[in-house]
Amino acid sequence: MALHAIETASRDEITALQMERLRWSLRHAYDNVAPFRARCQAAGVHPGDLRCLSDLSLFPMTTKADLRDHYPFGLFAVPMDQVARLHASSGTTGRPTVVGYTARDLENWAGLVARSIHAAGGRRGDKVHVAYGYGLFTGGLGAHYGAEKLGCTVIPMSGGQTEKQVQMIRDFKPDIIMVTPSYMLAIADEFDRQGLDARESSLRIGIHGAEPWTDSIRREIESRMGLDAVDIYGLSEVMGPGVANECVETKDGPHVWEDHFYPEIIDPVTGESLPDGEVGELVFTTLTKEALPVIRYRTRDLTRLLPGTARSMRRIDRILGRSDDMLIIRGVNLFPSQVEELLLAEPALAPHYLLEVDRPRHMDELTVRVELRTGGGDGDQAARSLGHRIKEMIGVTARIDVGPPGCIERSGGKARRVIDRRPVALSQSGG
Repeated sequence: MALHAIETASRDEITALQMERLRWSLRHAYDNVAPFRARCQAAGVHPGDLRCLSDLSLFPMTTKADLRDHYPFGLFAVPMDQVARLHASSGTTGRPTVVGYTARDLENWAGLVARSIHAAGGRRGDKVHVAYGYGLFTGGLGAHYGAEKLGCTVIPMSGGQTEKQVQMIRDFKPDIIMVTPSYMLAIADEFDRQGLDARESSLRIGIHGAEPWTDSIRREIESRMGLDAVDIYGLSEVMGPGVANECVETKDGPHVWEDHFYPEIIDPVTGESLPDGEVGELVFTTLTKEALPVIRYRTRDLTRLLPGTARSMRRIDRILGRSDDMLIIRGVNLFPSQVEELLLAEPALAPHYLLEVDRPRHMDELTVRVELRTGGGDGDQAARSLGHRIKEMIGVTARIDVGPPGCIERSGGKARRVIDRRPVALSQSGG
């Protein structure tokens, strides 16, 4: 059941609304963001050149580097006295990317997260335990205000303090938890450590995002927690959580809220647009954002666009990985999610892992650090089996290091999956 009529509108109605809003967004950015206007002029395009949706491909793309180059407010399209809130990325690889929101942006954002929670099965009156981090990261506050907008009771737990997370779940009895999938597994581990059956908790829905995850992880979460695990997608540069969300009745990939965001798939190397159904890099154009309109923002997420099912709006397939997270090991392309799928097929191994890449001499060496489940059995046999499957299915030789339960560091937010120690000048991570 849809929260808003537009979710089940005809494709013609959705396309007409997108065209109207895209014209506004292009003109808003062109008139008010000098760097975007200069790039359009250099490319010889003008907002008036947009005569159909496919004409968007004529316009220049935006990257995270653009936001960093114009740090902090150089891409804002409104004066600062109209900016109601600022968020920013962590900035671990350079300057943080700063995003701003007008009061109307915040209202739209809350409405879209409310729509997302509703699509996941949440309803007015539910209690929502928010275990995304609060602060400059968009996850915590984005989830918080969306849940309030839907009419839910919010438990603003934030990330970390895993033992207390379990206590709050037991004491407050939330219906829904919003948390990264990797930290959901850490919470499940804490239930086990305390000798509790997580399946007997009050939770019936988990809304998980902020990092790529696989259907194998979904099955792991659902079997251990006894809930429906649903995917939410978003990124701060475009808005935050709530750009797209799975519907609980199908759980077949997040539906993009196309009345606010126009999606494209491009070839990550050539930048050329690809048709629906083909795998490439996901690109978004905001249709309603006032403070920071982004035109053709390259997310670096690799996926494909699929027809709508539970909603009329198109879906994105599971994120394969990020084009800048792809590892090239001895000439073979490898994504962490590929190793994750194979790891979860090993019953003796827990769903926590770390990939370490070194080049001690002249050749790349991959070590996959994993841990046994409690009572998991023969670690040597599991290591041999996983190493064989990685070689057979991915084509890379890996050393498997199996440690005791709990040896892989848990994160209260996004999990760190890769440590690449190769010299920067020689590193072969994709981009």
